Amino acid sequence: MTDTVSQLNRLIIYRNVIKDSLVQSMLSIISGSASLSQTSDWYGRLLEKAEHLSLRGNLLHQYLLYLIARDENVFSRTLQHSGGKLGKGLQQALVQDITLLQEFFVTDFRQYVDMELLGNYEPTVCRDQHALTVLQNAFLGVSRRPEELIDMLVQYYLRYGYGDIAGYTAFRWQGAIGLTGIEHYDTIRLTDIIGYERQKTTLVKNTEAFLSDRPSNNVLLVGARGTGKSSSVKALANEYFSRGLRLVEVAKSELQSLPRLMEVLRQYRQHFIIFLDDLSFEEFEVEYKYLKSVIEGGVETKPPNVLIYATSNRRHLIKETWADRSENLDELHRADAVNEKISLSDRFGIVLSFIAPSQQEYLAIVSELAHKYAIALSPEELKTAALQWEISHTGRSGRTAQQFINHLVGQQIE
Repeated sequence: MTDTVSQLNRLIIYRNVIKDSLVQSMLSIISGSASLSQTSDWYGRLLEKAEHLSLRGNLLHQYLLYLIARDENVFSRTLQHSGGKLGKGLQQALVQDITLLQEFFVTDFRQYVDMELLGNYEPTVCRDQHALTVLQNAFLGVSRRPEELIDMLVQYYLRYGYGDIAGYTAFRWQGAIGLTGIEHYDTIRLTDIIGYERQKTTLVKNTEAFLSDRPSNNVLLVGARGTGKSSSVKALANEYFSRGLRLVEVAKSELQSLPRLMEVLRQYRQHFIIFLDDLSFEEFEVEYKYLKSVIEGGVETKPPNVLIYATSNRRHLIKETWADRSENLDELHRADAVNEKISLSDRFGIVLSFIAPSQQEYLAIVSELAHKYAIALSPEELKTAALQWEISHTGRSGRTAQQFINHLVGQQIE
């Protein structure tokens, strides 16, 4: 079995894989140099990873595939710029690495580790692992030539990316830290948002054009709170993850670091929606100028794989004051002041209005949610209770309807 250890130590492209602490410990166990305490510690850490990553099946295989999927190396980075083309030298090094990894995947480890525990593991929470399943089918399915596996890896990295980009649906940007993957991202889908079909259709068509590298627009979603503006944008990232769409949340306080974010996103083939939620500016705030500069194409232009989707309660993002209309200003200066206020909104090619639902639309949302959650009330009882809830809360909206249904579900459970 020392051959397995020495073989993996010959990896070139996937050198980071064997530098992983869990892989190092596993190789020590296989070579017989690990103590009983070190072996027990390895089991514990591997199970923690399996639960955290929702790995299932043979954990030795699954964890190694996870590392391969996420690995940032000369191969995965090169593909982002070459469009899938590989030089002869890189291809030759990959054939050697893939051959070594194939030998690992067919090795019988039963005499070294407890495969009854690790061979068919079921995590407590099973999450969708579609991206990882692609590599499972490649490496653990029928026997394939190394060249075939390389082609499959090329398609994987082109589609999903590498590193955290391959593993997260959405990110949070902070200039001082960089991109941070959001661990528990909202799982909402567009079908969960009731009503607003025209707005959702426009978003879908624009986003699909963007993913197909056809002309597309930045989008401003405007309207009352609780009408589904933010949820619609978040849902897009879930709908199109497998097509390479990622969402990046940027706070207003981070707008000045947008040029740095553009430079980071430019290096990937994946497509990114920069999400500016609940965006508006007071008269004294000047952060909007950084956003205008990026959209208009300042020193650091917006790369073609980036769009900006913003939500706001205001049609004009910058607050207009009476001073802007003052008679003390001459006509030219007054026009300049007003134009400055509305010019940012004009930079968004699509503006979608999310108007608070009418009573009939509100009741339709309540009815559909009640059916989804199997609420045991007659239509008349449901209508009466929903209208009472609306009056005593924040008015009619999809959010108010969902809160009402949550209340009813809670009462039923009691």
